[in-house]
Amino acid sequence: MTAGLSETTEPTGAGMHESRLARALRELLARRRVAALATHQADGTPFVSMVPYAIEPTQGVLVLHVSGLAAHTANMERQPLTACLVNEAEVEGEPVHALARVTLHTRAETLHAHHPMWTSCRQAYLQRFPEAEPMTALPDFRFVALHVLAARHVAGFGAARSVDAEELQRALRY
Repeated sequence: MTAGLSETTEPTGAGMHESRLARALRELLARRRVAALATHQADGTPFVSMVPYAIEPTQGVLVLHVSGLAAHTANMERQPLTACLVNEAEVEGEPVHALARVTLHTRAETLHAHHPMWTSCRQAYLQRFPEAEPMTALPDFRFVALHVLAARHVAGFGAARSVDAEELQRALRY
């Protein structure tokens, strides 16, 4: 992304218009498969881990599949307010300061098999990570929906903005 990215709109396939920055955000979230997840430990100190994620478009949530043995799982259950950083991959020889990235402020919700979102979140996750299917049968694993609350999006050097929940929902439901 370049510093000259503007908020002009372009037609999407559905007859709606999407700004260039909104499209850049949607494409970044769809293209990347892992996020840095920030949670709080019991003593209040921050804890960051790497998590694969999928997007469940009908609900507009990010979906995690986590082990009950993982520290971040206990942290999310104790304090559901979390943050995720999704960033573009570094390219050898290119400046890292201009990497596209978004910090998502989220609320984690653990989904049990009887939860109305469980099936669609499982399907979205397995569509993106089919190799994870055997892990879905393990009793200590569960799905977590990350509901997006707000974000800080950097589309490139000099192209930073705050994003509200409504725009995030549109990006995830596209």
